[in-house]
Amino acid sequence: MPGKPDYYWQKSKDQGYPARSVWKLQEMQERFRLLDAGPHVLDLGCSPGSWSLMVLENLGGRGVLTGVDLDEPDAKLRSRPGFTFLQGDFMDPAVLASVVARGPFDVVLSDAAPSTSGNRIRDTERSLELGRAVLAAASACLRPGGNLALKIFQGGSERELLETLRAGFETTRAFKPKASRSESMETYFVALHRRAGSFTLAP
Repeated sequence: MPGKPDYYWQKSKDQGYPARSVWKLQEMQERFRLLDAGPHVLDLGCSPGSWSLMVLENLGGRGVLTGVDLDEPDAKLRSRPGFTFLQGDFMDPAVLASVVARGPFDVVLSDAAPSTSGNRIRDTERSLELGRAVLAAASACLRPGGNLALKIFQGGSERELLETLRAGFETTRAFKPKASRSESMETYFVALHRRAGSFTLAP
């Protein structure tokens, strides 16, 4: 973990979450009611598992959550009822096909981010690539009326993602939670109430 422990890091440890990112999703849930769309949720890039744990706790016994990541999530999450883990890269067509087969989903979430190199241009380009993959997955398996939230690094061509979301959802906005570090270039795109039909990025 970069930097010294802070309020959100300590709060996550005190409450049994493996990462501070849980408070970002909690704030988005309180503000946008993402999970109100339904109990069938997809978490792309789920490890170590804080977002998935929060989803299952918010939904109670109704939650049915599919998590996808290259790395296995925390054991606390793997043992939770209602959770299924698919190990692999969701940018891989075979993995994506397995994800789509478990849909349709009411909510698609992604806190996935590339390993940062220190080169801002390279990092934002890789984040954009991940964002495009999240949108491709959501287009394939998010039901009409469903909600989406994904992380993106600012400073690249992320506006194309936002414009695509605006065409495919009734409400879309960029949002930086209080739990995001002030120096971080991350933000989140929140898209609510998917319109019927597919949405695609411009070539």
